[in-house]
Amino acid sequence: MAEAEASADDARDDDAATWAALTQTQGRAAAEALAEACEDLDPEPVGTGVFEIEDGSDRWEVGAWFTEAPDEIALALLAAAAGAQPFVVSEVPETDWVAHVRRELAPVEAGRFFVHGSHDADKVPEGAEALCIEAAMAFGTGHHNTTRGCLLAFDRLLTAGETPGRIADIGCGTAVLAMAAARVLPGVVLASDIDPVAVETAEANVLANGLAGRVECVMAEGFGHPLLHDAGPYDLVFANILKQPLIDLAPDMARQLAPGGRAILSGILTTQADEVAAAYAEAGMPLSARDDLGDWTTLVVQRA
Repeated sequence: MAEAEASADDARDDDAATWAALTQTQGRAAAEALAEACEDLDPEPVGTGVFEIEDGSDRWEVGAWFTEAPDEIALALLAAAAGAQPFVVSEVPETDWVAHVRRELAPVEAGRFFVHGSHDADKVPEGAEALCIEAAMAFGTGHHNTTRGCLLAFDRLLTAGETPGRIADIGCGTAVLAMAAARVLPGVVLASDIDPVAVETAEANVLANGLAGRVECVMAEGFGHPLLHDAGPYDLVFANILKQPLIDLAPDMARQLAPGGRAILSGILTTQADEVAAAYAEAGMPLSARDDLGDWTTLVVQRA
C-alpha cells in the first residue's frame, strides 16, 4: 500500500471517502463485460471487480469504486443495458482494511500448522509448524474454512505417513498451502495464481517465511505455464478455488496427477461438493476423503 504524501490536507485524511457502486447480474461473462464497461465512465473508477455469489445460483456481484461521486444516471443506463440490477451507490469512509483485518485475525491452528500474523509471532506453540501470513490483497490467510480444511487434510496425509515428492498449489492466493508443504517436505513446491497481485503477495510471503528457493510462484490459469506443465506428474496438488473452475480443471488434473497421486480440493460449498466429486470421479479420480467445516467442504481425490 503506497504511503500518502504529506500535505496541508493531512488533517482531513480521516474524513476522506470513496464511493462504491454495486450490482448483481447472471453469469461470469456478463459480469466481466459490465465491469469493463464501467471503466469508460466519467469520472473513471479507480477499480472494478467481479465476485461470484457462492450460493450455486451463478449470480455475480459487480463493483466499481470511485474517489469522487459517480454519475448515477450513467450507471443506471449501464445496468439496464446489461440486464443487471440497478447499481446501489454508497459513500464509504476510507479505511485501512489491511490494518483493520490484522487487528481482527486471530491465529489459526490446523493440525501441526499454526497460521499467524507477525503481531502474533510470540503465540506460536512449541513444536508447531508456523506460517506467518499478513492480511493483504489476496485470498488465503488460513482463517477461511476452505484453507483450514486443506491444511487439515494435508496434516492427516502426513500423519498417515504420506511423503509426496512433487507438489503444486493451483490458485495459491497467499501461498499458505504451498508454504505448508515446503515447511515439512523436501523439494520445490510450485504455486500459481491467475491474479498478479496474488502472485506478488505469495512471493513476499515466501521470502518472509524463509522459504526462498523452496516455493516458486508463477502467474497461470490452472497448469497453463511451462514450468507447471513440465514438472508433472504430481504426487499432490492443492486447488483451493471455486466449484466451476475446479470442475473445469478436472481433465487437466487427471493428466497432471501421477498414478496414486492425490488432489486436495476446496473453495466448495457443501451443497456443491457432490457435483465436484462426481466430475473428478468421472475423470478417474474417485473421492477418498471429505471434510465439512461450516458451509464449506474439502475433498481429497486420488488418481486410480
